[in-house]
Amino acid sequence: MAMRTRLAAAVPWILVLAACGGDDAGGGGSSGAASTSTSGASDDGQASSSGTTAIADGSSSSAGDDGSSSSGGSSSTGGAPADPVFLFPRSSILASELAVVVDDANPLSQTIADAYVQARGIPAANVIHVDLPQVAVLTPEEFTPIRDDVVMQLGDDIQALALAWVTPFRVDCMSITSAFTFGHDPGYCGGCAETTPSPYYDSSSVAPWTDHGMRPTMMLAATTARDAQALFDRGVASDGTHPAATGYLVRTTDVARSVRYPQMETLVSYWQDWDGLSFQYVDNADGSGSDLIENATDVMFYFTGLAVVDGIESNTYVPGAMADHLTSFGGEVPSSSQMSALRWLQVGATGSYGTVVEPCNYPAKFPHVGIATANYFRGQTLIEAYWKSVSWPGEGLFIGEPLARPWDGSQVEFVDGDLIVTTNVLAPGVDYDIQWADAEQGPWTTLFVGSIPATQTLTFMIENADHPYYRMVPQG
Repeated sequence: MAMRTRLAAAVPWILVLAACGGDDAGGGGSSGAASTSTSGASDDGQASSSGTTAIADGSSSSAGDDGSSSSGGSSSTGGAPADPVFLFPRSSILASELAVVVDDANPLSQTIADAYVQARGIPAANVIHVDLPQVAVLTPEEFTPIRDDVVMQLGDDIQALALAWVTPFRVDCMSITSAFTFGHDPGYCGGCAETTPSPYYDSSSVAPWTDHGMRPTMMLAATTARDAQALFDRGVASDGTHPAATGYLVRTTDVARSVRYPQMETLVSYWQDWDGLSFQYVDNADGSGSDLIENATDVMFYFTGLAVVDGIESNTYVPGAMADHLTSFGGEVPSSSQMSALRWLQVGATGSYGTVVEPCNYPAKFPHVGIATANYFRGQTLIEAYWKSVSWPGEGLFIGEPLARPWDGSQVEFVDGDLIVTTNVLAPGVDYDIQWADAEQGPWTTLFVGSIPATQTLTFMIENADHPYYRMVPQG
């Protein structure tokens, strides 16, 4: 029988299950008494400290993964691997599932698209060509046949899009990234009113087209080939780094633009400085300090609210960094009557966001800082984490390197017959089956069932692991 427990803890703890024996329909059995000592904090897309679990079974080993599986050791002359293989659930989209849309009327767009395809190994079949009017804002009549032609060329395997230009950036009252995602729809435009919500908001999906009938879209925003290449280099360099860095959350003296501060306070109250990532909340609502982060050397996140954010060029941004400022027209690129979101990319961030029309200061029209950071930490790509963090995205422009993934993969070690798994991909509140099998295709037998209450890095150990395959499967 399977043991069910919560896996999170404020301090390391050990759970031991008796070694399995006997046979059942899956080719073996599992279970036994367990001894646990646990404590943890719940979260709303935030985080808690890591824990350690030991599970007795029988042999295994593996290395990191790309969101789907990981293996260790060389294959034996038989069908089974020399060391056990641990298979993980998918935690992100793949490069093969991203299509790049290039504007043939714009030579820089072609250069940007070519550089990105090479940087990420995008299949040539995923490159879609359009011919755009060279204007900042498209009318629905201009845009709709262009999008229809793109959609007709996309297979059902394509889950997201990247646009290789900075203008046009808007379609009527929608951002062009949202217009490509949903099609032109006045329901996604509201100005100082509510707009149609995104079905992708805080979703667990790793296949948005398959699950929700939408392809989240991000602009590969750059005004020069050099800036584009630097952006792509940062994105690729970020992959799997698990950076020791800091997220800066700033409540400024600008009351109207600081409406996300409750999200910031919640995030820092749960995050406990694990896996090298910490958060610093600056509350300058009373004006006694500074509204700015300057000369920081480890910026992974920078979320604030100002019309213009000075001093950002003095900071050093970790590859994969997200940064945005809540204001009315940050989504106007390449320049704006306020500070353009593109400015964040120009100083070293890898992704940003801004609105293209007056949205009023509805928090739902801007990235939720806790949801963006938690999804990114759980191994999702930049485009997924950013898109999932905006409830009403119709007026918002998403820019950056879509496939940046600083927390990709999990670590698996096979030491003296024990399988040690360290992973950050678990979603809070979801039950996960840890299963074993004697063949990759199964049948599979459950060894353990558990969940975590908060986003975290978790380490657990399967003692005496003597089966060739193990896997982690989310229930439901």
